Amino acid sequence: MPQHDSIQVQNVSKQFGQKVVLQDITLEVPKAHILGLLGPSGSGKTTLVRMIAGIDAPTSGTVHVLGQQMPQLSMLAKIGYMAQSDALYAELTAQENLEFFAALYGISGTRRKQRMQEVMELVDLSAHLKKQITHYSGGMKRRLSLAISLLHEPEILILDEPTVGIDPVLRKSIWEELTKLCQQGTTILLTTHVMDEADKCHQLGMIRDGKLTAVGTPQALKQATSSATIEEAFLYYGGARA
Repeated sequence: MPQHDSIQVQNVSKQFGQKVVLQDITLEVPKAHILGLLGPSGSGKTTLVRMIAGIDAPTSGTVHVLGQQMPQLSMLAKIGYMAQSDALYAELTAQENLEFFAALYGISGTRRKQRMQEVMELVDLSAHLKKQITHYSGGMKRRLSLAISLLHEPEILILDEPTVGIDPVLRKSIWEELTKLCQQGTTILLTTHVMDEADKCHQLGMIRDGKLTAVGTPQALKQATSSATIEEAFLYYGGARA
């Protein structure tokens, strides 16, 4: 596998029983790139990112991350994954959640304290560190999930709809941070429904009914479809409004 590609998906299909969820997907994400996956609900985006994160295995085809075939347990420390449904312990406080995941990633001592502080500042939750998750709103839970995925400074960041329910001002600062991480060498794969976010990605993959209908830079996809906006290009490639 070429080393310049952080993520390589080769002829991947996924079936649950008789239902084909993904069909022959081939996709490469170069190191230090942001690739956005766009597609209506139920198009297979989440299934694809779960396989890249190593949570699910493909029915056929292969997934390589940093040269290693997935799923592979040893890769967990190199991947930050934020699921659509928040994987948080509701009966614990935000601080206890962060400490749990920091221990899982082997972060201890001064570094643990420093990273917890940094990620909570980024998602604007520092004032709610001691609050139990049951008292968090939906948007706050999303922000805490994002903070946890960034905690161990992973080489690969996989985010499933990271900014859903997050206000525009905070969304802007999160995107600034993602861009900065990318410039520092982090490879980011995310799913989004937000068209202005799609424009911020280096590359976009359009998914429809489990098939990858187009891949390219936002500019190239707009040009190929004679579209003024990503939204027009998305609709051209068969994306129902999500």
